[in-house]
Amino acid sequence: MPWSSGGSSGHSGAMGPGRAGALGLGLRLLLVVLGRSASEPHSLRYFHTAVSDPSPGVPQFVIVGYVDGEVFVRYDSETRRMEPRVDWIADNENQQYWDKQTNIAHSTQQIYRLNLDTLRERYNQSRGSHTWQVMSGCDLLEDGSIRGFSQYGYEGRDFIALDKDALTFTAADAGAQITKRKWEEDGTVAEQWKNYLENTCIEGLRKYVSYGKDVLERRERPEVRVSGMEANKILTLSCRAHGFYPRPISISWLKDGVVQEQETRRGSTVPNSDGTYHAWATIDVLPGDRDKYQCRVEHASLPQPGLFSWEPQSNLIPIVVGVAVAVVAVIAALAGFAVWKSKQGKKEKGYNVAPGSDGGSSYLCTGSNPSV
Repeated sequence: MPWSSGGSSGHSGAMGPGRAGALGLGLRLLLVVLGRSASEPHSLRYFHTAVSDPSPGVPQFVIVGYVDGEVFVRYDSETRRMEPRVDWIADNENQQYWDKQTNIAHSTQQIYRLNLDTLRERYNQSRGSHTWQVMSGCDLLEDGSIRGFSQYGYEGRDFIALDKDALTFTAADAGAQITKRKWEEDGTVAEQWKNYLENTCIEGLRKYVSYGKDVLERRERPEVRVSGMEANKILTLSCRAHGFYPRPISISWLKDGVVQEQETRRGSTVPNSDGTYHAWATIDVLPGDRDKYQCRVEHASLPQPGLFSWEPQSNLIPIVVGVAVAVVAVIAALAGFAVWKSKQGKKEKGYNVAPGSDGGSSYLCTGSNPSV
């Protein structure tokens, strides 16, 4: 699922299999970005979107920050302030922090506006609505290791992505190759991103998690409902898990104890209004074989996987998963968006240094923000 496009595009932009494979990271919408595996205990993401032609309900520039997939800060060009979205950040940061984040957002907005003009000319496009997006972040894994990424999109398509280990960039098309050459010849862009992702971002993530520990590291056990519907001599078994937290969950269908991976269809894990999640998995079986099938649910809140079968006489039976009340200390953090520490580097090389009252990085919302 690509990033949402802001309008017409004059370049092809569509990446072939080779380009897509080389880039290695597809720019995705929110639900996809926030998806993660159970090996990601905590994550920090920032997602930036700039449009050349704003419209009602679509500001010219937006930053949304996420910790473990939960929105914790937001800025847009209409409010012109970086603002808290959860109590735990509002209660722990002072006005100096919010002023600095706001200053960075203002500077980033100006650079993105110039980038949109540059890319429109580069791709020989007409005026109108065009979109520039940036997504990046860092993860603190359960074993103590870290990882980070930074990637850019134009018109809802991959544009360029950081290879943090090689200190290079991978371009998605000929237009992005120009930016790749510029940034690699500069020699500081990838280094600044690497330093941000491996140090500043991780330090910020640790701090934010300490602020929101009670919320971010809670466990809420899923409720599971198993149902069946028969049509045209095929029985569709459905297994739905509701009200669980954290987000990572595994729902599998077993036949005689063997996982039926290829036959199982799964939906996305999506949020509920109360901050929990729900997910589902279905499988088509022969009606006479229904007793051979069980749904297995694995989640960090459970001491062991739960197994559930369809009971036709009661149809939808809510079952609280798990046998014991023990809580497993396995947490997964959500994947998802665009991290920044803008305006690092040298002005003569296309960078601006963000004004800060303490002169330091202070876990800023961007890593490096050069012009394209």
